[in-house]
Amino acid sequence: GAPSCSGSRSLPFEFERGRTESSGDEDDDDEDDEEEEVEEEEIEGDTGARFGTDDGELDSDDDRERMINLAELTPYILCSICKGYFIDATTITECLHTFCKSCIVRHFYYSNRCPKCNIVVHQTQPLYNIRLDRQLQDIVYKLVVNLEEREKKQMHDFYKERGLEVPKPAVPQPVPPSRGRPRKVLGSVFRIPPELDISILLEFIGANEGTGNFKPLEKKFVRVSGEATIGHVEKFLRRKMDLDPACQVDIICGDHLLEHYQTLREIRQVIGESAVQDGLLVLHYGLVVSPL
Repeated sequence: GAPSCSGSRSLPFEFERGRTESSGDEDDDDEDDEEEEVEEEEIEGDTGARFGTDDGELDSDDDRERMINLAELTPYILCSICKGYFIDATTITECLHTFCKSCIVRHFYYSNRCPKCNIVVHQTQPLYNIRLDRQLQDIVYKLVVNLEEREKKQMHDFYKERGLEVPKPAVPQPVPPSRGRPRKVLGSVFRIPPELDISILLEFIGANEGTGNFKPLEKKFVRVSGEATIGHVEKFLRRKMDLDPACQVDIICGDHLLEHYQTLREIRQVIGESAVQDGLLVLHYGLVVSPL
């Protein structure tokens, strides 16, 4: 190398040799130097141990593991509707927000929007756009001790108290080997029979005084057969709203007061597109007191 580099390397050794040949007055300084050398050796040793380089050995698994408090993960495994841990975790495919299956299905009875971000999931059938998230549910069961066992026991007790047969868990069927290119099978979780060809929207227009107490209709989007009559729709409203027999139900489409014998397919054909909104047959209903 260059002379300046070699000179700088030899300087410490000459310095040490000169100090050892010095007088006894400098013994204290020699002890300080020895202490410094020992400290340097200790630092070098600590550095190797700290980074796991001694003898080529890495840190053990126990050193690399980090204990995580369940409270840190709780916000990610709680249903925002019931505030409990996910049970049958179900995700909305439009926005990827997850809820308990029973919670989100019950929510969609009266709304077609995500309860967390308020996005429209589906105009008429939001249940089309939800999927079970089995991987997330497995994670929840592994994180929360005894949650799966408690849930199974509650389900078992629920069916037994009502004298019903306890449903057996679904067992995945083995897929037979096939030759050639495998075919991808697409299917929806929720299948609607083809005979249910009419979707209706039931809009409440009010009730006269004296009609008594009645329950608001929770589910205003209904899919039925085109052969259903207005009489069927009235029976549906009476049952769901728990109406008094003396209460009269008037059902209107556009400007037309409908009769009991008219079918929904006939109404759609006669009144035309003016009765349809976003693919839905819009029916308005009001409650009045029947004359004595």
